[in-house]
Amino acid sequence: MSGFFKGGDEQPRPKICPACGSLVGIGATRCHQCGTNLNFSMAAINRRFSGIFGGRAAVTTVLLIINILVFGVSVVATLQAGQGKGLSLLWGLDGEVLYRLGALWTPAIVAGEYYRLVTAMFLHGGLIHIGFNMMVLMDVGPIVEEVYGSARYLFLYTATGIAGFIFSAFTPFRHVALGVGASGAILGLVGLMIAITTRRGGAAMQALRSRLISWVVTIFVFGFLMSGIDNWAHGGGLISGFLLGKVFADREPMNPSELKVANILGWIAALVILASFVFMILHYRDPLS
Repeated sequence: MSGFFKGGDEQPRPKICPACGSLVGIGATRCHQCGTNLNFSMAAINRRFSGIFGGRAAVTTVLLIINILVFGVSVVATLQAGQGKGLSLLWGLDGEVLYRLGALWTPAIVAGEYYRLVTAMFLHGGLIHIGFNMMVLMDVGPIVEEVYGSARYLFLYTATGIAGFIFSAFTPFRHVALGVGASGAILGLVGLMIAITTRRGGAAMQALRSRLISWVVTIFVFGFLMSGIDNWAHGGGLISGFLLGKVFADREPMNPSELKVANILGWIAALVILASFVFMILHYRDPLS
């Protein structure tokens, strides 16, 4: 637009690699320093999202938007099914709608519908459920994303969410019929933060660790006192997050090799999420068994 109104007389400028920050040539398509594709890479896409949404936590913001959009679809489908009247949208959407949209159900997982381990992370049972989860996501997510970088953060979020639902689906003590919610992945982020505090010394880290543990204990106490809360998914996400926090370096990738691995992990997570929603759409009208 500025080039049009100014007669197009602006000179092309060198580019900055979105991954390592190196200055690259005007016509370059790949960074000479780290090898990152300047147009089609996780770092480049994250830079574009950052420009749209602002801040460094672009992936967290995109996750928030996806959760809200999926919840909107859930509400519309519930209303079309003749449910969700009055205040019931606060805590109870239609179970059949949630099932068709990819909620966790152990017999379906056993039957091979593994996409439910992912789609269930983006479903919520009501306004209170999604409101609390998204509030915590926007509080914790940007911190973890800044520590690990956006690509690894997306992988860690997805992996801990899947781990939480696997733990929930196959425990013999599970008492929740349908599993939905981002809380398993969010507890995974908390587990990552607890692991970080065990790797870094100082009074500040000890204080943070104490607050995180107190918060986790409170969540599990409420989970045991209230019905409909999947503590097993919470536990699976928390444990897997802590273990992954012990494996992954608590910093952004620092060299071309680490950047390459991080981008691969980020793309794997993104493609898994996309493929899971595609499978959900394909199975949406399957007859209920």
